[in-house]
Amino acid sequence: MLSKNAVTVLERRYLKKDAAGQPTEKPDDLFKRVAQAIAEADKEFNIDADVKATQDVFYDMMSRLKFMPNSPTLMNAGRPLGQLSACFVLPVSDSMEDIFDALKNAALIHKSGGGTGFSFSRLRPAGAAVNSTGGVASGPISFMKVFNAATEAVKQGGTRRGANMGILRIDHPDIMDFIQCKKNTAEITNFNISVGITEEFMKAVHEKREYALVDPHDKKECGRLYAPAVFDLIVKMAWTNGEPGIVFLDRINRDNPVPSLGEVESTNPCGEQPLLPFESCNLGSINLDAMLIRKGGGYELDYEEFERTIRHAVHFLDNVITVNNYPLDEIREMTLSTRKIGLGLMGFADILYKLKIPYNSDEAIELAEKVMKFLRDTARDASNELAKERGTFPTYSESVFKSKGIVQRNATVTTIAPTGTISIICGASSGIEPIFGLSYIRNVMDNDELLEIHPYFEEVMKERGLYSKELMSRIAQEGTIAHIEEIPQDIRDIFVTAHDITPEYHVRMQAAFQKYTDNAVSKTVNFPREATQDDVRTVYELAYELGLKGVTIYRDGSRDAQVLNIGKVNKTEEAQASAVTMEKDAGRVAPRMRPEITQGVTQKVKIGCGNLYITVNYDENGICEVFTNLGRAGGCPSQSEATSRLISTALRSGMDVESIVEQLRGIRCHSTLRKGGDVKVLSCPDAIGRVLQTVAQMQSEKIAPLVMQDEPEVPDDSKCPECGKPLAFEGGCNICRSCGYSKCG
Repeated sequence: MLSKNAVTVLERRYLKKDAAGQPTEKPDDLFKRVAQAIAEADKEFNIDADVKATQDVFYDMMSRLKFMPNSPTLMNAGRPLGQLSACFVLPVSDSMEDIFDALKNAALIHKSGGGTGFSFSRLRPAGAAVNSTGGVASGPISFMKVFNAATEAVKQGGTRRGANMGILRIDHPDIMDFIQCKKNTAEITNFNISVGITEEFMKAVHEKREYALVDPHDKKECGRLYAPAVFDLIVKMAWTNGEPGIVFLDRINRDNPVPSLGEVESTNPCGEQPLLPFESCNLGSINLDAMLIRKGGGYELDYEEFERTIRHAVHFLDNVITVNNYPLDEIREMTLSTRKIGLGLMGFADILYKLKIPYNSDEAIELAEKVMKFLRDTARDASNELAKERGTFPTYSESVFKSKGIVQRNATVTTIAPTGTISIICGASSGIEPIFGLSYIRNVMDNDELLEIHPYFEEVMKERGLYSKELMSRIAQEGTIAHIEEIPQDIRDIFVTAHDITPEYHVRMQAAFQKYTDNAVSKTVNFPREATQDDVRTVYELAYELGLKGVTIYRDGSRDAQVLNIGKVNKTEEAQASAVTMEKDAGRVAPRMRPEITQGVTQKVKIGCGNLYITVNYDENGICEVFTNLGRAGGCPSQSEATSRLISTALRSGMDVESIVEQLRGIRCHSTLRKGGDVKVLSCPDAIGRVLQTVAQMQSEKIAPLVMQDEPEVPDDSKCPECGKPLAFEGGCNICRSCGYSKCG
């Protein structure tokens, strides 16, 4: 039942491996390993429990792709590490000792495969007095950069890079700087950031008035800002590159099931799991596509099977809490006190196709509410049944739950997570997101590409006699069938993709699921490239009106556009005109003369043949030349020199740096690829492109070129760093549907 893509993802990221990196188990062995480890928890509550029967149930759910737990559970259950949780929130208090304790704890969590959320709202603002030292405070943003650097140095469980959420309250004195701290997407790359919005702030926005800033150290008012202007800045930055997101803190705390334990300050990296300090949560998702049955000439949702799977999944996730090997004693204590689980869904977009319901329709919204209400009510009942056998969670409060007629084993039971790689394993669409593309190209080998097509779309196209590889390739390029006239209208109406759906319908769909979700909903509101800031503002206001707990938006291509626009927005028209002197002779464009004096940067980059020294020089008109020099190990000096000369000629002829970088980045050389290990480039041209991009960005931001570190990684948020294919931005993460790569931040 596993697709080739699913097997590839499992082999690369989940299966046990030997010292040579070769898998020592098969996918079926993984499901048995996980099922056995999680079923063992039954003996904790009943010495006579039939653990083998539970194991068989859990194995059946996973092997038949009906349910899949979060990635750390798949990776670590039944193995020595034993850390099974995906989500953690750590407190960051206002002392140097507490800050670096949080940093140490985050490193331990990332090493074990988890992601962390932080609120930096307790930290005093930059420039505030520090009485103990007589100095001044660095402020939240400076410490975020320290956390970011530490995350970069820690590889999560050997399988994935660490991810963080950074939240700052809207009333923190440093809020304006925080809103803009990721305008350069090459900085703070291991964080998603969100502004913690309060009801008071939204009221001030609507009333067009100022609101108070509060010093977190003494809780006194320390300034005022005009709320509509702050809201406009949030909108502008989100429009620019997708960050910051927003979370509605007061709403989250209104639904806090254990207020006696404290206030919720932050969420996990993708925003769907609000957690108390030191709390963790264990997530899992049901594959709705596996809940469909054939009926007549179509499909329908099998609610009996859906109910069975929900009950078994709640049992599974509660067991995870018991057998989990927590990275910190404080986390174990807090997690066991609330026993929060987060059961969600994937494959929602898939079933809409089969049920012939357009994602962007009122019928789809109604189905979303119906499905999620059934999931929540059944999951609560299953938790209730477990409570009768195992007891309620220790901090259960009758005043909170009994009045609602609920007796629970778990403080929360439902969450909508992005599902990332586990949806690839199940061959399902991610979470509740619409399909990002009906057809796409996947790398199989270095020079071999495979056309991947949504299986049900392919089935329908073949049944209707419309299928051809040429048409599928065209769809892969365009990303949508909305304007392909040779495809009948009824098919185009049903098989909508992310960018066919208006932002308003994205928000309405998120609200439909949030209505019956204990925790929160991870979803990205997609905008076309041409969307305006007013469009983003409308969505944020609609999210507030419809009761969402947070929202993340992404305007198509905005992160690429940010890099491309940097040089243009910082140059006057006169400077642009004088940057190149063109000699026109019968249509010929000649480069301007090389300046007598230049300044620049020399970067050493490790390649497959040794070290490549790249020098990028510039004058007052911009970058004008590139030189390369190979170390003693050899290589292809003549080719590197030819490349450098052509780049220098192009630069002095007026070609913009970004266009050159685009041509160079991604070129591969077998000697570099074979080297592997600490080689971070694909070839000599790729290395030149990276350094050019870095120097161009330094120039645009007027950064002195004396602090460049060895081999900087400049992220390209549009392409997968592992296979080079386009990334989908879902739930605050970049997801590669081609090879399974995922990165948050």
